[in-house]
Amino acid sequence: MIWVLDASVAVRWFLSDESHPHADSVLAQLVARPGRFAVPELFAYEVFAVLQRLHPDALAVFRQAILPLLHNGLLRHPMTESLAVMADAFVKIGLTGYDACYAALAKDLKGCWLTFDAKAHRRLDQFHLSCDLSERLPPDWD
Repeated sequence: MIWVLDASVAVRWFLSDESHPHADSVLAQLVARPGRFAVPELFAYEVFAVLQRLHPDALAVFRQAILPLLHNGLLRHPMTESLAVMADAFVKIGLTGYDACYAALAKDLKGCWLTFDAKAHRRLDQFHLSCDLSERLPPDWD
């Protein structure tokens, strides 16, 4: 199983008010098995932007923690035409453009999008493409 990592998970590693044990579990798995994880190319930009708004030392955190994860075997997937077509279909059911990209990547890789966005997760319920980490870890989590 490929796990598509949402920015909402990554920022919880660095914002004490947002910490969550399921996010910590994802980080442990990502460090141990980076090849089992993927992100769309927008992930790094999203994480950077949120850290800049909410973390007092955003650049240092990004340099020391996020960049090493991005260069350690995590699949960084570019936007392709086929991914855009899939994402467009998800936008039409109510996802934001960003969330649609994560969902489309999960669909394309036959994986699961790990997110803390309960609203987006509910919109995807019929497709079985996501897991709302605020509720639980995925059933087949190692």
